[in-house]
Amino acid sequence: MVWFFLCVGLLVAGYFIYGKFIERIFGPKPELKTPAVTMADGVDYVPMSDKKIYLVQLLNIAGVGPIFGPILGALYGPVAMLWIVFGCIFAGAVHDYFSGMLSVRAKGASVPTVVGEHLGSVAKHFMNLFAVILLMLVGVVFVLSPAGLLSSLTHIEIVYWIGAIFAYYILATIVPIDKIIGRFYPIFGALLVFMSVGLVIGLMVSGKGFYNTGMDFSNLHPTDLPLWPLLFITIACGAVSGFHATQSPLMARCMQNEKSGRFIFYGAMIGEGVIALIWCTLGLSFYESTDALNATLASGGPSAVVHEVSTGLLGTVGGILAILGVVILPITSGDTAFRSARLIVADFLNMTQKPIVKRLLIAIPMFVVGYLISKAEFGVIWRYFGWANQTTAVIMLWAGAAYLAKEAKLHWVCTIPAMFMTAVVITYLANAPIGFGMEMGISTIIGLASTAVITVAFLLKYRPALVSRPNES
Repeated sequence: MVWFFLCVGLLVAGYFIYGKFIERIFGPKPELKTPAVTMADGVDYVPMSDKKIYLVQLLNIAGVGPIFGPILGALYGPVAMLWIVFGCIFAGAVHDYFSGMLSVRAKGASVPTVVGEHLGSVAKHFMNLFAVILLMLVGVVFVLSPAGLLSSLTHIEIVYWIGAIFAYYILATIVPIDKIIGRFYPIFGALLVFMSVGLVIGLMVSGKGFYNTGMDFSNLHPTDLPLWPLLFITIACGAVSGFHATQSPLMARCMQNEKSGRFIFYGAMIGEGVIALIWCTLGLSFYESTDALNATLASGGPSAVVHEVSTGLLGTVGGILAILGVVILPITSGDTAFRSARLIVADFLNMTQKPIVKRLLIAIPMFVVGYLISKAEFGVIWRYFGWANQTTAVIMLWAGAAYLAKEAKLHWVCTIPAMFMTAVVITYLANAPIGFGMEMGISTIIGLASTAVITVAFLLKYRPALVSRPNES
């Protein structure tokens, strides 16, 4: 547990030190009126308090990703916790801050518009399609995973839970943001806090520690899956996640002061990092070995691990409450995933969303497609979601780097994590069965070479701005 608390301490220190550094580079302007003030419409642009926005943002981004991903990542050993800490501080929270603040500066625009403004029209059109596909995958994943947990808890057929969750998503997607999301998320947040704190206390009382690994940071995966690049795809939410770039604009439309950005965007990502650390630690500590953890995963997936760990540490009642907390996380991300998809489509069609009829015109076909996708195998959907998620993060990080370069500011805070994640996603696509299935050595060479070419092209494109303008960072 000492290693766990040290990692949490590093995340908190990252918020106060590196988060402040990132804020200074961006340069928020408190005197500017935000879109929540200048464009209030009572539906999507609704001024809310910082505390409420922070909680909504945390619940928006913290789906099953910072639970399922770290559980799967625990198979690699304690090295997974290093990725969560350093990925969160230097990549994920930076990504979330810029996706939120650039949206604020762009009148609350969705991620395709933000990307297009800084990377060009081709990137914008690509992101229009790619972001909607990602959000549909996210929405479906966040239907199937809570439905599975609720089915195991209640013994009610999963198909009924899928229908109930889809019905809730439709309602949450079309009503004003402060009617359901802004009103009930604080209650859900309390359950999330209980789950997180309760499980940590339960683990401490149990006396369980890391299973026979000590502080071994080598690859301990029981089936010898390669750490590179799979760990960085497996643990996305909790380290760096492109899905967050689709969620930040929702809160950019509700934030009343640019100075709140570090607390809301950077801070919510740090909060998700803590959740990821908790579940990675539970995966490393609750079972006797990586083989034992892998056996549970093979029998019922991450949902089975959640059920065993929660009831094992907190008893039947406490375990049920903890599981409900895990159920709420994906549901509170799934509804906003579909809501974000609606807004992206509306922006593309230049269709106002104030009349409910126009919201339904987009939402109904979207949910039909989502239901059809849900018929596919969950494992296949999850793999495509993982790659699409990290690819979105890559594009958003390059957009942040482009903004900073054009402003003659320290673009490397976005460029370096963009380079790393570019190498990850290209290597993964070249090697993975869902991609081109090439040998790992060749895939890595392709990933590194492609990253080098992209980086050189980026530096050449923005060199005139860097040379001609004084450094303002």
